[in-house]
Amino acid sequence: MIIDCHGHYTTAPAAHEAWRKAQIDAGGDPAAMRGNEAPVISDDEIRESLEKTQLRLQRERGTDLTIFSPRAGGMGHHIGTEATSLQWSRICNDLIKRVCDLYPNNFVPVCQLPQSPGVSPSNSIPELVRCVEELGFIGCNLNPDPSGGHWTDPPMTDPWWFGIYEKLEELDVPAMIHVSQSCNPNFHFTGAHYINADTAVFMQLLKSDLFVRFPRLRLIIPHGGGAVPYHWGRYRGIAIDMKRPEPAALMADNLYFDTCVYHQPGIDLLADVVPVDNILFASELHGAVRCANPDTGRFFDDTRQYIEANTSLSAEDKEKIYYRNTLKVFRTLKLPAAMEG
Repeated sequence: MIIDCHGHYTTAPAAHEAWRKAQIDAGGDPAAMRGNEAPVISDDEIRESLEKTQLRLQRERGTDLTIFSPRAGGMGHHIGTEATSLQWSRICNDLIKRVCDLYPNNFVPVCQLPQSPGVSPSNSIPELVRCVEELGFIGCNLNPDPSGGHWTDPPMTDPWWFGIYEKLEELDVPAMIHVSQSCNPNFHFTGAHYINADTAVFMQLLKSDLFVRFPRLRLIIPHGGGAVPYHWGRYRGIAIDMKRPEPAALMADNLYFDTCVYHQPGIDLLADVVPVDNILFASELHGAVRCANPDTGRFFDDTRQYIEANTSLSAEDKEKIYYRNTLKVFRTLKLPAAMEG
């Protein structure tokens, strides 16, 4: 069994993106969209958007189930107001729910939150509760920088965030730490902003006692943990200097990295330095890198190939990465009947 913990609806029907453009063109004012509260998208359009992309790639690459969320770059929390973000988030989450209802053996839903710069993350709790308790979502994406590359809100270890953490513990669902588009020209969004955010949040956590305060909180840092595995000795040394828990001890049952790393040496390094119990299989399908490696002819984001080729991981280790760790993190995930047993 292989569960991909990190998939985005990057191929949503054109009407979905057209609605978002209209919302932005209207100044982000939900009232201006009255009479056009949601895009009209048929089930056949959803099927068409998936059959030749995500579903085809699932079959070709031999993965079984994708934990699926709205397009991360499309969350756009820096656009408009809190009301803008709420309207857009509900539309995105409702569309994800439709996908998962149409393909319950292939996709399981994770939601985006209606965050906005300068607005308490606790204001996103009602949408989180709606998605988890009413719609059956098993987690959320949590943006550490709703400003889009300007980092105007407090660090994720600040009490500013505690309300959302309390609710995540109560609901028993994890959050993937995931930024959206960068509106800062210094930071390309997938090549810099994403990796910067992953690394920055890890350092925030290393300096804090967040998991002492929230012992049941489970966070996933995607994209292989950003720069952390490559600089594991740096972070270990900083922790020792500060008399803090070392990185492996910090992660324990609270913090996980995924395998969205697109070359063999990167996966080998990740598997060598990060505890195997804290690694979740993922490919970011269908996401940041869509081309094939000219040296091998295989797609960069076909991450299973790197796990299979790694010689230091035992069969038991690979089983943990492929699905056992994911089931431990996403505790409310109910496997499709076809995958049980």
